[in-house]
Amino acid sequence: MSDRKFNLVTDPWIKVIEKGTNQEKTVSLIKLFQNAHDYRDLAGEMRSQDLAILRFLLAILTTVYSRFNANNEPYDWLTIDENTMQVSQSVDEDDYDQEDENDLLDTWKTLYQNGNGHFTGIVTKYLKRYEDHFCLFGEHPFYQVTESEYNQFVPTKKQIKAGKGPGTVAVKQINRQISESAHTPAVFSPKADEFKNDIKLDEFVRWLITYQNFTGVTDKTKIKTTEKFSVSRGWLYQLNPVYAAGNTIFQTLMLNLVLMRKGKMYYPQKPVWEYESVEDYVNKRKEQQIPDNIAEIYTSWSRILHIDWHQGERPTIFSAGIPMFDSQDAFIEPMTIWRIDKKSNRYKPAVKWLRSLGTAMWRNFGQYVNVNGTDDMHEPGIVEWLNLLKNKGIIPYNSHLTLASATLVSDGNATSQAPAAEVYDDMHVNADVLFDKRNPNYWPKRIEDTIELTQIIGKDFWQFAMKIGQIRNSDAAPFANRLSSKFYESLNEPFKAWLVHLTNHDDREREIELWKETLRKLVLDAASQVIQASSPRDIRGFVDDKGIVNNIFTANNHLRYKLQVDLKIEKKR
Repeated sequence: MSDRKFNLVTDPWIKVIEKGTNQEKTVSLIKLFQNAHDYRDLAGEMRSQDLAILRFLLAILTTVYSRFNANNEPYDWLTIDENTMQVSQSVDEDDYDQEDENDLLDTWKTLYQNGNGHFTGIVTKYLKRYEDHFCLFGEHPFYQVTESEYNQFVPTKKQIKAGKGPGTVAVKQINRQISESAHTPAVFSPKADEFKNDIKLDEFVRWLITYQNFTGVTDKTKIKTTEKFSVSRGWLYQLNPVYAAGNTIFQTLMLNLVLMRKGKMYYPQKPVWEYESVEDYVNKRKEQQIPDNIAEIYTSWSRILHIDWHQGERPTIFSAGIPMFDSQDAFIEPMTIWRIDKKSNRYKPAVKWLRSLGTAMWRNFGQYVNVNGTDDMHEPGIVEWLNLLKNKGIIPYNSHLTLASATLVSDGNATSQAPAAEVYDDMHVNADVLFDKRNPNYWPKRIEDTIELTQIIGKDFWQFAMKIGQIRNSDAAPFANRLSSKFYESLNEPFKAWLVHLTNHDDREREIELWKETLRKLVLDAASQVIQASSPRDIRGFVDDKGIVNNIFTANNHLRYKLQVDLKIEKKR
C-alpha cells in the first residue's frame, strides 16, 4: 500500500457546512483557508473532533501570521529564512516592544476587516512549502512515525517485526464515536461489529488528529527514557475547553487567532511538523517542558503512532506513549478555564468530570471572567485576548460574543480514562457587558451575583424535592437530585436568553428584577408539575417527631416562603 497518496493540503478531508446551502461539504486545507467565509461551521463526526481540528487549523494560522503580515511580508523586526519560512534568529527581549505588538494587532485587524472573509496567499505558500509533512503516506507521514523510527524509540520487546508487534490500537479505539478497546466492547456503537474497523482516509485523518488530543491510557507501551513516566491522556483531554464561536469558520478562526499576549515576550511558533526530525521532537518531549508557543501546544502529540496499511482499509496502528509536560501554570494554553491546586497553590487546567456533566457554562460564569478582580482567579487566555481586541477597538463594543465548550468526559477509571460522554455548551453575551469597566454597576459582578442567587433558589427547590422524597418514603436524596437536575435544565435556555439581551446601557436593577420574576415563575411551574402528579400518600403525608404534619401542600407552602425571603422581588408601583 506504499503507492497510496493522500495529502491534507490538497485532498478534501475537512467536513464543513456551506453557508449558502446549509449542505455538508468536504474540503482540503487550501480550499478551507481560501473560502473560510463561505462555510458556517466545521461538521465532523463529533463536536470534540471539530475542536481538535479547529486547534490544528489555528496552529497553521498562528505560525504564519506571527511571521508575516496581511500583505504577505515578513515583519521588519524578524529575520525569516526564505527556504523554511521560519524565524531564523531569536528575538531579543529588549528589542521586542509595543510597536512590534501593534504590528501583530494590525495584521489581525486587516485580516478581520478586509471584507473578503478569507486568508491571504502566504498561508497557501506555507502549506505548499511543508506539503510533504501533511502527506498521510511517505517519508514524513502526517502525525506518525515510520517503522524504523518507532523501533528506535521503543524497547526491543515492543518493536515491530514483520508487520507485527505489541502495543497496537484498533481503528475502533481511535474512533471516539466507538472508543472500543480489546478488553471493553462498546455496547452502544454507531457501527456493527464487523464494520467497526472500516474507515475511509478522510475520516481517518480527522480521527488521527482527534486521538492525539483525546487519548486515554488503555495502551501501555511507552518509549524508552532514562526516567520513568506514566502514559498520559491527550493534552486537550486534560482541559475544560473554552473557545470563541463565530457565524462562519472565518470568524471562528479569527476570534481564536491569538497573535500576541500583552506584555509577554515573542516566541517563534513551532508546530510539530517544523521539527527537523521526529527524533528532535521526541527528545524535546522527554524534557517535559511546557511549550512556549501556541502552535506547539495545539499540535502536541500524546503518542508516537506507526500506521501499517498492509491490511488495506483496516490499518494496524502501533502506539507508544511519550512524556507529557506539566499542566501547572501552563498559561500558554488559551483554551481552558483554570483552578487553584490547593496542595501546590499553583494553577491547573480545570477538568470536566462525570459528576459535573449537567452543570451548564453559565452557572460557572465566574470561571470565565474575573468578576472580583482577585489574584486567585486566572481568566482563560482566549477571554483575555477578546478583551484586548475590544479595548483596542478592533472588534465593536456591541459585538455579540459566543463562548463555547466541547469536550470528551473521562469515565474516571484511572487505568483506562476512556471517554464516557461528550459535552457541548455555549453562552452568548455582549462584548461590552462581558468586558464592562469596573464600577459600582460592573455587569460581570452583577451577573455573577444573580447566578449565585439562582443557585440559592436551586437549593430551595432541592429541599422541596427532598421533602417530597421523604413524604413518599423513597430514597429521598437521589429523587431530589433527579428533580433538581431537571429543574436546572429548565433554567438553561431562559437564563441564556436573559444574558444575551443585556447591554451596557441597561438599568441593572431592572434587568435583574426581570430575571428574578422569571426564576420565580420557573420554580413554581416545576413545583406545580410535582403537585399535579401527587398521590394520596403525598396528600396524607406524615407527622414528624415534633408533631408537625408534612405533606405535599406544606412542602409547597415552605417553598413559596423561601422564594419570598430569598428573591425579595420588588413590588411594581
